[in-house]
Amino acid sequence: MKVTDILRVKGNTLYTISPDQPLAEATKTMAELDIGSLVVMEHGDLVGMLTFREVIQAVVNNGGAIGTRLVRSVMDDAPLTCTPETEIDEVRRMMLLRHARYMPVLERRTLMGVISFYDVAKTVVDAQDFENRMLKAYIRDWPADQSEPSTSKPGA
Repeated sequence: MKVTDILRVKGNTLYTISPDQPLAEATKTMAELDIGSLVVMEHGDLVGMLTFREVIQAVVNNGGAIGTRLVRSVMDDAPLTCTPETEIDEVRRMMLLRHARYMPVLERRTLMGVISFYDVAKTVVDAQDFENRMLKAYIRDWPADQSEPSTSKPGA
C-alpha cells in the first residue's frame, strides 16, 4: 500500500500559510479548522511545517503568550516529506524515527497533500481488518477434506 492510497481516501484539502504571517493568525486558523498542522509555502514552494508542537514550544518559550512572532521564526524548516509512491510501511518507519505526526506529500516540488500519523495508523488497521475478514471467510468456506474416511456407516 502506498501514500497515494491514503490521499485518495482522505481527499485533496490542503491548508497552507505564509512564513511571514503572524503566529497568532496561524494558531487561530488551526483552532477554527480543528487541524494540527499547516504547510508553510513561499513562492509556491514548501518551506516548512507548523504543527501544534512548534506552537506550544513557542508559547512556552515566550512565557505563556504567543506574542508577535511570525510563523517563520517557529516553523520546522526541514520537515520530513514523502512522495505519493512511498510505501506506507516506510512512512510509518520514518514518522516513528522522527516523532513526526504530520508529513507533507510532494511530487517533485508540488504539494499533493499532508498525511498524519493517524491517517497511516487508520490505513494499516483498515488493511489488517480487511485481511482478517478475508482469512475468516476463507477458513469458513474451507472445503471438506476428501481423503478423510466418512463417519457414517455404510448402508445406514
